[in-house]
Amino acid sequence: MDDTLLRRIAEALERLAPPVPVPPDLGAAEAFVWHPERLTLAPVPKVARVELTLLQGIDQQKGILLENTQRFAAGLPANNAMLWGARGMGKSSLVKAVHAQVNKERPDSLALIEIHREDIRTLPVLLNVLRGQARRCIILCDDLSFEREDADYKALKSVLDGGIEGRPSNVLFYATSNRRHLMPRDMTENERAVAIHPGEAVEEKVSLSDRFGLWLGFHNSGQDIFFAMVEGYAAAYNLPVTTQALHAAAVEWSVTRGGRSGRVAWQFIQDIAGRLGVRLES
Repeated sequence: MDDTLLRRIAEALERLAPPVPVPPDLGAAEAFVWHPERLTLAPVPKVARVELTLLQGIDQQKGILLENTQRFAAGLPANNAMLWGARGMGKSSLVKAVHAQVNKERPDSLALIEIHREDIRTLPVLLNVLRGQARRCIILCDDLSFEREDADYKALKSVLDGGIEGRPSNVLFYATSNRRHLMPRDMTENERAVAIHPGEAVEEKVSLSDRFGLWLGFHNSGQDIFFAMVEGYAAAYNLPVTTQALHAAAVEWSVTRGGRSGRVAWQFIQDIAGRLGVRLES
């Protein structure tokens, strides 16, 4: 075999090989988005979030997640966290607000890294990119869930269980989900019905959420909490409206939306601020 043919084979193999991860500059921003196809972390110039004090009706969840994140930033033991429950009740907003609060207390101590649900199978690759970095990182996967015949949960399970290498000491994983067990209910029930050993058939999948050290539930808010949400936003943005008028408009808005949640409260505030001619900070 001549040298030319050997060189061509070597070049072809090099093109087929996966790209080498570029060491990330975690000091370039406070938050990043993971792009697995390029094995890069794209800096986020400005994180879309609200202040921690504006998140109402979730005081217990707020306190637990903040304390866990503070310990992590201080180099102390901390847990991966699953935030599950009702839509629009501030699960992802809480993660982003806690991240900002801890960075105020310990400037630039934490980087927030978003991984999209469809990229969860590359989570072990991301961990290897972050392994050994000086800056501590919180990886956030928003709206995490798994469908029938979806094997991506195995990548997450490996990370949560530690695997051979173990989770890097500079990384925590936070996820939000509308599902308590991350799997569709009919999937687990159907598998139980046809299994020879029903308990064992779904144990691996159903217990995935149990592998998170923190498991924080979020539930639909009552009217009092909904009023507290809109009052907090109105005060923060100095909206020229009386409490009575604010409540009346908020009730009407929630009826048209068919529910009360933090998301509905924020959408209402954007609407009434627009009608009042007040600009809100992005």
